[in-house]
Amino acid sequence: MTPDLEQPTVHPADVEAAFDVIAPHIRKTPVLAVDPADFGLAAGAPLQFKLEFLQHSGSFKARGALTNLLTRTVPQAGVVAASGGNHGAAVAFAARHVGHPAKIFVPSVAPDGKRDRIRGYGADLVIAGDLYDDARAASQAWAQQTGALAIHAFDQPETLAGQGTVALEFAEQALLDTILVATGGGGLIGGMAAYLQGRTKLVSVEPEAAPTLAHALAAGGPVDAPAGGLAADSLAPRRIGDRAYILAAAHVSEAVLVPDPAIRDAQIALWQTLRIVTEPGGAAAFAALLSGAYRPAPDERVGILLCGANTDAVTLQE
Repeated sequence: MTPDLEQPTVHPADVEAAFDVIAPHIRKTPVLAVDPADFGLAAGAPLQFKLEFLQHSGSFKARGALTNLLTRTVPQAGVVAASGGNHGAAVAFAARHVGHPAKIFVPSVAPDGKRDRIRGYGADLVIAGDLYDDARAASQAWAQQTGALAIHAFDQPETLAGQGTVALEFAEQALLDTILVATGGGGLIGGMAAYLQGRTKLVSVEPEAAPTLAHALAAGGPVDAPAGGLAADSLAPRRIGDRAYILAAAHVSEAVLVPDPAIRDAQIALWQTLRIVTEPGGAAAFAALLSGAYRPAPDERVGILLCGANTDAVTLQE
C-alpha cells in the first residue's frame, strides 16, 4: 500500500530510538576537517567530511539494516533483500551479526567487489535481471514464497530511521550550516531529513543519469526516472521511495545534478588529496561542490557525506 503522501512516517524520535538500539553495533565514523584550498576551492570554512564509508559493510546502509533486524521479528526463513550491492552487503552483514540467514538479489550491474562482499558475509546471492527493479521483483517473489522478512533498501520506516542516525551523529561531531548528501532511492536523505527537520540545510546530489528526487520534486510526487550512469549500482532505482519523498519534499532545501565526469573527478581528487578511495556513489556529494553544481556562500559551514567505498582501486585507475 502506498503511504499517504501528505504525512511523514518517520520522526526525530524514531531516529533517536533507532540510534539507541544500534549504537552498540555500529561504528561512530569520524569527521575530517579539510581546507577547501587543498582542492583548489575558494577560501572559506573548513569542509567537514564524514567518513561513513568506514562503517561496517563499507557504507551507511549497515545502520538501516541493523535497525530492521534488531526491531522487527525475523522468521525462521530469515531475511531477503534486493540491492545494487551496498544494501545487500549491509543486510548480509547484519544478518550474520544477529544470527539469521539472508538471501540477497542483485542486478547484473552490481560490481564483482560488492557481490564478493555479500557472499563473504555468508548470504546466498542471486543475480536477477539487469536493473535494481528486476532484483526487487525477484526478492518480493521470494518473500511471498518462503515467508522471509523483506528489508527494503530505502522505502521502509525502520530503514529510514536507521539511516537518519547519520545526521544525528554528524550534528554531534561538527557545527554545520549545510550537508551535501548523495541520493538514490532516498533512504539516506529521507532519514536525515526526518531527524534534522530543516535545522541544517540538506542538499540532495544525484547523477544526471539517475535524477530520481529531482524529477519527483519537479512532478510533485514520485515518478519514474532514468536509471543509468556511473553510479547506477548505488544511486539508480527507477523512482524515489514514497516515504523518502514525503520527507525530502518537506525538508530538503535543494536538489542538484552532477554529470558522470564530475563524479569521477571527485573520486580522483579525494584519492590524490586525502588518499581516500570511494565508489562513484560515495563521491557524488563532493562532486557537487568540486564541480560548482553547488556553490556555498562565503564562510558557509559545509558538511559532505562520503557514504560508501565498496569499489576496487583498479576501478578508480580505469
